[in-house]
Amino acid sequence: MKRWTKILIAILVVVVAIIAAIPLFINANTFRPAIQKQLSQVFGRDVKFGDLSLSVIHGRMTARDLTVAEDPAFGAGPFLTADELRIGIELRPLIVSHQLNIRSFEIDSPKINVIRAANGTWNVSSIGHNVALAAANSSSAPKPGGPPLPPLPPMPPMPPLTDMKVALVIIDDGTITASEQPPHGDPAVYNNVNIEVHDFSFASSFPFKLSADLPGGGNVSVDGHAGPLNRNDAATTPVDAELKVQGLTPVAAGFLNPESGLSLVADLDIKISSDGQTVTDSGSALLSNLKLRKGASPAPKPIGIAFKGTHLLKANSGTIDDAAIQVGDAAIHLSGSYEPVVGGASDPELNFKLQGQSLPVDDMQPLMTAAGVRLPNNSVLKGGTVGMNLAITGQSKALTIIGDISADKTRLVGFDVGSKIHGVAALSGVKTGDTSDIEMLRAHIRMSNAGVVVDRVYAVIAAMGELTGSGACSPANQLDFNLVAKVTSASGVGKLGVGLLTALNGGSGDKKGVPLRIVGTPDDPVITADVSGVVGKTTHSISDFFTGKKKDQ
Repeated sequence: MKRWTKILIAILVVVVAIIAAIPLFINANTFRPAIQKQLSQVFGRDVKFGDLSLSVIHGRMTARDLTVAEDPAFGAGPFLTADELRIGIELRPLIVSHQLNIRSFEIDSPKINVIRAANGTWNVSSIGHNVALAAANSSSAPKPGGPPLPPLPPMPPMPPLTDMKVALVIIDDGTITASEQPPHGDPAVYNNVNIEVHDFSFASSFPFKLSADLPGGGNVSVDGHAGPLNRNDAATTPVDAELKVQGLTPVAAGFLNPESGLSLVADLDIKISSDGQTVTDSGSALLSNLKLRKGASPAPKPIGIAFKGTHLLKANSGTIDDAAIQVGDAAIHLSGSYEPVVGGASDPELNFKLQGQSLPVDDMQPLMTAAGVRLPNNSVLKGGTVGMNLAITGQSKALTIIGDISADKTRLVGFDVGSKIHGVAALSGVKTGDTSDIEMLRAHIRMSNAGVVVDRVYAVIAAMGELTGSGACSPANQLDFNLVAKVTSASGVGKLGVGLLTALNGGSGDKKGVPLRIVGTPDDPVITADVSGVVGKTTHSISDFFTGKKKDQ
């Protein structure tokens, strides 16, 4: 046994010695020009790296200081740099016939610059262009100060570029810096980028996985298939994948203009399919800390959305076929289109419709908070339903929202309109409580950076009767409304007060109306019954108001 043990040890020593000696009679650097040329053809731009070293135990060559040149149309800086490139190889063909068969590439901690030009093209689009590079022809020259390279040994030709297949491609712990040309704000930086591609081929589809940390927090993971590679525009290579995002902050990531006032944290689960020209997507999102406008408070609970849409890659435009925001048993539906604006960078022109009917008021509270809806004296709406039919146009930093809103059979708890009108409550001598029952409310609104304009107001409030008129709220939250209250449908104490002021105002019959002036702020409105010379102001019937037969109200 001792003898056989010694023989076994001797054999192992010989094997180890042979393996250790292989790098002595195989100079890995002799393959450097061929590998550089092949990679230059793959990228369609100059690829260089330093000395190659061979590890027989790991079955790979290792190169230092990898550099991939930028597309000249995007500047002179490098597209990719990395400290180390590891190339997996088949040892037997290398040792026996000096034939280099590559089975894998692994790039360690690369820094990648992704740039989008003003015309919508990307610097990655030219990757893979099968062009002859003068730089690739001269890449066999030794680095300055380095040892001269020995002459190339005779080698069988490497496989044609279009037939090249690699079992595994890995990018480990990379950093991607995404910017625009010309610059619009700070670049977006994606850290801890990891990419894994199996069975890569130019001519067929291949599976891949990608993960990264997002700018401003959160992370993204993508799992799917891509290919065949579009050699004319790599950015339009077909893709089918599932994308999952956790903790995305769109403003911090550069997807939303901070001037818009819109902010949120999103978790996304999206299925993406691209034929290289059109991307179709469908999925769901859970939005937390949602704010829809400046000055609003975050929604107190997450809001779910299911959506589907299409995106045209070349035009950088698209449509949202439907985004359903679930509100209790009902849903608000968003649909429309977006398209780039010259000089608008990542802030496209929007053209959307927002519609919802019979939405439960109690379930709408989170959205009302996110939209900055401010009710007087911290009052709240309870019960009943609301509806909306709005058009949303413009860039996010300067949106215009126009359309109709409604409310039915709801209560304003914490603020009684009838008792707050100066003059009415004083004349009646009795407070009506802290709740206003709103039988119906209809109004047409226009919201923009210039403020909020409200017209075609029609409301039926139990303590006041019918209210009609118009008004505005400035960007500084200053109210300026002129309404007319008709006593015919008022009840209780409100009817007594409004009726008395109407009589003092000289109104009778169809002229039974009290002009009301509302100023102050949404938090603390000041409502005054105006009897200073406004006598007999006419208010029209409900049918006239809605049919528009008379336009002077």
